[in-house]
Order: sequence, then structure tokens, then C-alpha cells
Amino acid sequence: MTDVAELPQTFGELKSSGYQVLPVKAELRRNLINKLRAGEPLFPGVMGYDHSVIPQLTNALLASQDIILLGERGQAKSRIMRSLTSLLDEWTPIIEGTEIPENPYQPITLQGRSLIEEHGDGTPIKWLHRDERYAEKLATPDITIADLIGEIDPIKIAEGRYLSDELTLHYGLVPRVNRGIFAINELPDLAERIQVGLLNVLEERDVQIRGHKVRLPLDILVIATANPEDYTNRGRIITPLKDRYGAQIRTHYPEEIEQELAIVDQEAAVLDMGDYRVKVPPFMREIIAEITHHARRSPDINQRSGVSVRTSIANYEALVANAFRRALRLDESEVVPRISDLPFVVPSLQGKLEFEAMEDGQEDKITNRILNGAVKAVFDRYYDLNDLESVATSFNEGLSVETGDDIKAADYAKIIEQIPALGDVFVNPQEVSDAERAATIEFILEGLHLHKLLNKHEYAGVTAYTE
Repeated sequence: MTDVAELPQTFGELKSSGYQVLPVKAELRRNLINKLRAGEPLFPGVMGYDHSVIPQLTNALLASQDIILLGERGQAKSRIMRSLTSLLDEWTPIIEGTEIPENPYQPITLQGRSLIEEHGDGTPIKWLHRDERYAEKLATPDITIADLIGEIDPIKIAEGRYLSDELTLHYGLVPRVNRGIFAINELPDLAERIQVGLLNVLEERDVQIRGHKVRLPLDILVIATANPEDYTNRGRIITPLKDRYGAQIRTHYPEEIEQELAIVDQEAAVLDMGDYRVKVPPFMREIIAEITHHARRSPDINQRSGVSVRTSIANYEALVANAFRRALRLDESEVVPRISDLPFVVPSLQGKLEFEAMEDGQEDKITNRILNGAVKAVFDRYYDLNDLESVATSFNEGLSVETGDDIKAADYAKIIEQIPALGDVFVNPQEVSDAERAATIEFILEGLHLHKLLNKHEYAGVTAYTE
């Protein structure tokens, strides 16, 4: 990290150093080109977009265009916007003492120009870090022009300035992010008159406050997000504003289970569990991702609002939390989620879904169908039913085995004693812990049930599988 104390501290020193200040879009473009040439990751932490969104975003930045990201909730739109700061220079010089960040070579306000005229080469310089050059606003109907653009400051009027004096203005959020990136979430929620104000910023690069036309050639990149339902169908964005954005980029959900899981691994908050060993079987991880993918395909779920990746993250956290709770209750040292933990992800799952209008009581049935579909899909990837025929036929003599959240992992060894064929599933049985064995047994029995080879009865927290 550059030591700011070693950088030029006055305008004269800045000029002598030969430092050139590029417009924001040119700066982003230059640094993007350098990253592309070096083969560096462009947007670390943004996954699943390597062949879709990222190339389109890269092209928009290379073309110096303002951008709108169009997509349902939970598609990393905000993460993408915030990651753009990584393409800014680490530090950029501005005039110290001005109300908004000012390029020393091209001040745009009367205050900035006056400081340069008064102090000349002695004008003090402040260095602004890239993280301070980003501002984000969630669009709500109550936003005013004063919030975004600015307002007459009554205190400055009381000090004796005239209304026509530019110095009476108190600038809003957009001018205050001059020399940076301004991001606005849910653009269509802005009132039309506020959209007109934003239109001026995009097209004319000026601001109009209370009848005062203040020419401010703002140096900013404007990026916005919107839900397709609001943006394209409801007419909630004025056409001229839509036309001013250079690039409209459609985001999407992860198309592959592996991509969904990579995001879960990155984002899920699995807290410290002390001396307890946590191991999530691969099939349980895949089931969590498959639940979300099934929900995205379900006609009973409102697909216009989408099924966020946060659904997978919250479900994964709930799954591990319940396995931890079981380890605490049963005095076990391992935290290994299993099929009997899935009912405990229902609160997090239903909290993320918007069900289509229907009679009361249907939500649980729909949720159960989604869970069963996910388990069956993953089971079919792991096992061939022909290989488990001996397990299924073991139940033909009236055998019944019990599983459940309250049963200790060590007790599942008795199931293998009853069904020796289950032991053949484990390649290296001596390397499999009790908790891992219990998870695998539950997975196989549930898979056989979903293929209608076993019956299943649930009562008092116990699941019994029979012929």
C-alpha cells in the first residue's frame, strides 16, 4: 500500500511529479486493460459469470459506458457494483478544503477554482483512497432531489450570501462522489421527477437546484440495478433515462450446482464450534444447492421475484446449525449433517420463497416436494439402484429400521448389523467415522424410499423405513 505521506502535498509538487489525472471512466478503462493483459481476476468473489456477465461488463467499461444491471434478487448485482472500486487507482489527488472532490487540474466548482487562483502552486492536495470514491443509494419513493443533487443551504443564506450565489448550495450525494462511482439500487423505484434529475447528470452533466442551473461537469461512472419485472413491464422508468445508459447487462442465477456451492462456501457464516469437528458430506452440500435449483424451476414459486442464492446460503447455515445442536445434545464430538436435519432448513427456505397465490396449508406440501426432488436428484447422481438391490430386498422379511435427529451416530452401526449389504457401500469402512456412516445410511434409505422401494413412517422425531 502506498504511503500517502510520500505523495505530493501541494499542487505545485503534483505538477512537478508529472502526475496526470484521468477522467474516472478513462482511469477504470486503463486499469482494466492492465488487468486483462496481466491475466488477473477482474472481479474477485463474483462467481458463475465468467462466460456471460463479466465479458459484457468488461466491454461496457472498455467502451466507457454507464451501466444498468438487470436481474432478480440475489444475483450479485450489488457485489459487482462494489467490486468496481478495485479498478480505480489506489489514491487520487483532490483539492483539499472543497465541498466535493475536485480534480486540481480541472476544478468544476467556484470554490475549487477560487482556491487554485488564490494559492496557485501552494494549493494543498488531499489524496483520496479508492474506497472513498464509491457511493451507493437504495432508491425509495421518498428520495428527493436534495438527497441526490443538492439544496439551498439556509445557513449560508443567513451568513449573507445571495440565492444566486453558487456557494449557497449544499451538494447532494451525486456531486459528492465526483471523481468516483455512483451506484443506485432498484432504479425504477425512483419517482419520475427524480429520474429527470438523474437524467441531467447522465446526459448534460449539470445539476439544477431550485431554479439555479449550476453547470457541473461531474466526472463519475453511474451504475444502477433493477428487477426485470419493474424495469421492462411496468413502465416505472422514464424512457429517456433508460436510453442514456450505455449498457444493459442481464444477470442470472448460477447455472451449475458447483457454482452455487462455490458461492455457499464463500458466503456461508459457519461460526466457531470449538473442539467439535465439522464435516459436511458432499451429497448433503449438493442437496442444499439442488433445493434452490428445484425451487427456481417450481411452478408453485413466484419466479418473477426469483429465488436468491441467499436461499442456499441460509439453508446451509441452518443445516450445519442443527447438526451442531444434535452434537451438543447427544454429547458427540463430530458435526455431520444428515437427511434427518433437512426438516430444520424449512424455516430458512420458506422465508426466502414467494409462493404463488393458493389455499392455506399448501406451502408445506410444496416445500416437501422441493426437498424430496432435491434428495432424489442427488441420490441418482451417487448411486445406481441395481447396486442397492440387496439392501432393498433385506426389508422383504419384515425388517424395520429407525433413523432420526435424536439417534446417536454410533447407534447406526446396529443398522449395518441388520442389513450387512449396507456395509458394502463403504470402500474403506475403517476410515469412516460414526457420524459420516450415519449420514450415508440415512441418505441411502431415503433414496430407496423416494424410488418407492421402501415405505417410510414418521412419528415423534423418528423415521422408520419398512418393506
